[in-house]
Amino acid sequence: MLTALILAAGVANLNLSVANVALPSIGQDFDASQTALNLVAVGFSLGLAGSVLYLGAIGDRYGRKRMLVLGLALSIPAALLAAFAPSVEVLFVARVFGGVAAGMAYPTTLSLIAALWSGPKRIAAIALWSGLGGAISALGPLASGWLIGVFDWGSVFLMTLPLAALTLVLVVMVVPAKVNEGTEPVDNLGGVLSIVLVAALVLAINFAAVPGAGLFSAVLGAVALVAGVGFVLRQRRARNPLYELRVAGRRTFWVAAVGGIIVFGSLMGAMYVGQLFLQNVLGYTALEAGASILPAAVLMVLASPVSSRLVIRYGARVVFLLGFGFCLLGFLTMFLFWDVGASYLPVGLGYALIGLGVGLAGPPASRSLTDSVPVARAGMASGTSDLQRDLGGSIMQSVLGSILTAGYASAIARSVAAAPAAMQSQVTGDVQAQLQKSFDGAISIAKQYPQYADGIVNAARQSFLDGADWAYATGIVTMVVGAIVVLVFYPRREKEHELFREYAEADAGR
Repeated sequence: MLTALILAAGVANLNLSVANVALPSIGQDFDASQTALNLVAVGFSLGLAGSVLYLGAIGDRYGRKRMLVLGLALSIPAALLAAFAPSVEVLFVARVFGGVAAGMAYPTTLSLIAALWSGPKRIAAIALWSGLGGAISALGPLASGWLIGVFDWGSVFLMTLPLAALTLVLVVMVVPAKVNEGTEPVDNLGGVLSIVLVAALVLAINFAAVPGAGLFSAVLGAVALVAGVGFVLRQRRARNPLYELRVAGRRTFWVAAVGGIIVFGSLMGAMYVGQLFLQNVLGYTALEAGASILPAAVLMVLASPVSSRLVIRYGARVVFLLGFGFCLLGFLTMFLFWDVGASYLPVGLGYALIGLGVGLAGPPASRSLTDSVPVARAGMASGTSDLQRDLGGSIMQSVLGSILTAGYASAIARSVAAAPAAMQSQVTGDVQAQLQKSFDGAISIAKQYPQYADGIVNAARQSFLDGADWAYATGIVTMVVGAIVVLVFYPRREKEHELFREYAEADAGR
């Protein structure tokens, strides 16, 4: 049964990362802006993060297996729509649709683990679920790179079809129909507010760096703020809240949630910026770029079982901090050594450190959530665990993508201003806009002006590096902030176990 649940989570994890390697090809095919590519990259995690709390609660009430089967089934048409999308806009919609399908299936996997196992067996099951799920996500780019080398970019979205079909059969056969589902009604208004909150927040971040879209981004930010306030008020007043704030306020819960969002987001953000860097700046093929992530996948798998043993011996706080430390070293490696002409050594080292950090921090993040809530609220814990990956991925990819976009546009504008007068005379308003739109836009201009091609390509690469350095620096700051939050607020091992006992007694007495 655990195999079926891990494979079901694998369908979602694989879909999270398959688009990254294909982004340069998608950008060339659709002449897409960097912002459009950012949206394609975050579309799946946006749909998943926006729906996961609501759909997880529906599964808790009406049947987790039912939601799992429905989500796996809907992932098939979503993949087909993405593979044959006629425009970048349709591709974005397909990715969001796939994310919503995953929002039905993915939270159910962890809630079933929490309901079916307890104690050390639960810790071991969560470690396998977390480590193998992260590894599948990291292996997605390798498979995507191979497919792009043989077929076109649409093929990367088809790779999940056989896995989804196989998992669907397994789930129907081995997962029990009922496992501690609740009987309380679902907070539908809270669910709608949670969707609006996440969607508006992620889109506001993505459009913040788009020239002329400042007002639109501000409006989206205001919508997110209003939805957030409304969601909190609703949860305080609802008889059967979607998200029980009493539980969310527990130290072992909210610190684990925040820490998980940061550390899982670091993986998705690093993979996103890294894939563009490898193909645009270092000239890697899609297959080479995908294969470069293998150290992250291997170390995530190896670190997860070690993490579960370290959590039992030293407590989640120590292991959390170890994870943040390795992720910080990963971003430092990217900032200091990922440059034009860099060898694979710093590339592989950067990914390896990120993978090791996520492999260590993932199990205590998920375990702290599930141990902080009663079994009847397992969907809340699993939904939050999913948010760690998906909201973290959406936010970190959006933030790093927006910073990359802004940094690139600013640097390329400076390059144009410093260019010889003969070259500047050729730069019309349309040419300037195309140069600043994306790296692929600059390559397109280079083809139109072959006499200046070398200068344009070199300027585009250096400008991309400038923007990427901004993104890596942001990752460094984020890791430091996350580590401080865990260090200050998460309890030590003895206090952690004491709190878990207190929470269990309080929940049993309700």
